[in-house]
Amino acid sequence: MSLNHDEVRRIARLARLEISPDEVEGTRARLNGILDFIAQLQSVDTRDVVPMAHAIDVVQRLRADQVTETDRRDAYQAVAPETEAGLYLVPKVIE
Repeated sequence: MSLNHDEVRRIARLARLEISPDEVEGTRARLNGILDFIAQLQSVDTRDVVPMAHAIDVVQRLRADQVTETDRRDAYQAVAPETEAGLYLVPKVIE
């Protein structure tokens, strides 16, 4: 696919870019290069390639999901000014 000068101006207008008449040819060449590269990438056979979540095949070392601290909620709520049903009560700030 090759873009012409009118298409480059239209793309620039849609992208809200101001391109002077002197810049149209250079921009057209760069955009055509990008489109040629996309066509080259699309021609590659990827049927046997397994999708990956990361570029490097790594395995994270994860620790076991276990509770390591004791429950101290009662101790924290004992020093709070007001609590009710395990919740902290605060003054109303929005009327």
